[in-house]
Amino acid sequence: MRRLLVISALALVAAACSASQASTTTVSTASTTTTTQATTTTTAPTTTSSTTTTAYAGPVNPLNGLPVDEPVERRTLAIKIDNHPAARPESGIEDADAVIELPVEGITRFMALFGASDSSYVGPVRSGRPTDPTLVKPLGGTFAISGAQKWVLDIIRNDDVPMIIDSRPGMFRISSRSAPHNLYGDTVALRGVADDRGYPDDPSPDLFQWGPLQPDGTSDALTLYWSPRTVWTWNGQDYTRTSDGVPHKWVTKDGETGQISADTLVVIFAERYTANPPDGKGTPVPAMKTVGSGKVVVFHGGEYEEGTWSRDSIDEMFQLTRKDGSALTVPPGFLWISLYPDSLDVNW
Repeated sequence: MRRLLVISALALVAAACSASQASTTTVSTASTTTTTQATTTTTAPTTTSSTTTTAYAGPVNPLNGLPVDEPVERRTLAIKIDNHPAARPESGIEDADAVIELPVEGITRFMALFGASDSSYVGPVRSGRPTDPTLVKPLGGTFAISGAQKWVLDIIRNDDVPMIIDSRPGMFRISSRSAPHNLYGDTVALRGVADDRGYPDDPSPDLFQWGPLQPDGTSDALTLYWSPRTVWTWNGQDYTRTSDGVPHKWVTKDGETGQISADTLVVIFAERYTANPPDGKGTPVPAMKTVGSGKVVVFHGGEYEEGTWSRDSIDEMFQLTRKDGSALTVPPGFLWISLYPDSLDVNW
């Protein structure tokens, strides 16, 4: 079904022209300082170097640009998911509209975004970190976690991000896994909890401006050297994920499995730093700076385009800008965003 939706969407946004060179690139990613802002409309004509195309003018899923029958008129749920080896294979990722991956202590974790979609089995659900509210707040979403250190919870509350913490009936423990890798969520029940608490139920703005790439080149694989070492491989249809050399899979409640895949990859390079509890009571944790500007690379259909991201506050969406100063548009499809430390290397 997701493949049919992607094909449908791409039939309505013409493919950008292919670049003539560069299939492999090795990059050390120092941040840039470009601050040109992109526009956010989804229906304006998109001009490439060789063609003029018009983006899909009907209602789209604001989290991935795919066409929907009716406008999405409800909140985004952002659910923090474990990526410890003992937590794999994860569940619910295959049902999400988009996923954000970001570093924590020694590994990464996922933030699965559910706007138009739902899943009755999402997890394992894990704890929040200081970077999380900077990603959830511009979505106007509700953040579902297992908990967090008190000083981290204070940061999330001070940023006015609604939270659901290890709450029944929205979450439940399973017997087939050991704590802390056994907490799961049901998005329909979580939406009910959010309603009962009077949390805002407004839809997210568009995550990016949707449209074709103006590719800088082609690439069959993207390697990210965080833990786990992650390789996304273009197979002619989508990008499949391996973690530390092993196919990274999802699993349903009924035991059905599949390899994690994505239609579009967005790598946002940002500064990693250590966040410290303000009163010294607590444990420092890794965090990412998401305000300012830096490098971004978008991958789709075996092609890539480099640009710049920028935003002035955590209330704003990320704005993506091409080298010529115009808006860098993101092709619609199941979307995987990597918030990647700019001190690490990356190959494509």
